[in-house]
Amino acid sequence: MSLNRDGIEIIQNYRQRAASLLLYQSVFTSDIGRSLLALLETFTTEDPISCSQAYGHWFSALATHQQSWQQHLTAQILVTDNAFSQQAQHLPHSITADTLTERISPSILAAAEHDFAILHDFHQLSAEQISQWLGELSSSSAPPSTAKTPNPRWLSVAEAATHYRTHGVGIFGQFIAFRWQNNPDRSSNQIGAQLIGIPTPDPIQLSQLVAYDHPKQQLIQNTESLLRGYTAQNVLLYGSRGAGKSSLVKALLNEYKDKGLRLIEVPKSHLQNLPQIIGPLSHVPQKFIIFVDDLSFEEDDEAFKSLKVVLEGGVTARPQNVVVYATSNRRHLVREFFDDRPKPKDADEIQ
Repeated sequence: MSLNRDGIEIIQNYRQRAASLLLYQSVFTSDIGRSLLALLETFTTEDPISCSQAYGHWFSALATHQQSWQQHLTAQILVTDNAFSQQAQHLPHSITADTLTERISPSILAAAEHDFAILHDFHQLSAEQISQWLGELSSSSAPPSTAKTPNPRWLSVAEAATHYRTHGVGIFGQFIAFRWQNNPDRSSNQIGAQLIGIPTPDPIQLSQLVAYDHPKQQLIQNTESLLRGYTAQNVLLYGSRGAGKSSLVKALLNEYKDKGLRLIEVPKSHLQNLPQIIGPLSHVPQKFIIFVDDLSFEEDDEAFKSLKVVLEGGVTARPQNVVVYATSNRRHLVREFFDDRPKPKDADEIQ
């Protein structure tokens, strides 16, 4: 059995339109997007077995993410990182939503509108229609489609631009908290490092933290200066274990996440990567707290030198949208011992 000519033409048109995307090609680079394009391509071979296998891959990917195709497509559009979303996220918040797109480059805006027309067609493509095509091809009943869920309303270009300006794009639009950690590259047996988004950060709120009002207010004022684009200070929070130092920093993130605040947790063992972490942050509008928890150093610790370069400045200045907030159980980060002091008989006279 084969699909009718109209069905084949519709499928070929979807494939051609996906290939003609100018800015939003990345929406099809996820496992769900790739499996859909592979399924459409397989339909053109009219091989029932290959089509059934490809449909199974697509169905499984949607089920794993617990999303409908329309939900996934909308989510991919909202976090995509391209020329249009980059321009939109840098627009001032003083511009009204009605005139937002007027500040976008005309050629970039035209390309975005071209892509949104194509993606709207894909938004209209239902799982039931794809299941029906497979049923026609295999001369059997249509296989189950993904669970029916309320489909998100289609976005206009202006609404997408407003979202990018408010929430950011790429990984900084998906997450508010990150961890810098090793990422094994199994193909080459090498260990790299990268930012990993934290899907469920600690939900602690400022209102839940009591006492130490003065240092808390100082930290809030410093963070608000950072968010306004003014000069903000790097901060060391010191005190006894369990006093709430780390909770205070995490509560700041939850308080100001909607104003563009992001938090990157960096273990002490990775402080030598601070220049690599901070460098790209200067090109995005969000504000960042580099969070180093339970910090202390031994004598001649290389990590101390790396932190010192960032705090005091090297050849490359620290971006104005980045501060370092560290916590420690000690006020003095480098441990000192009485034995370090010279004996009076060995000390040189100062005066």
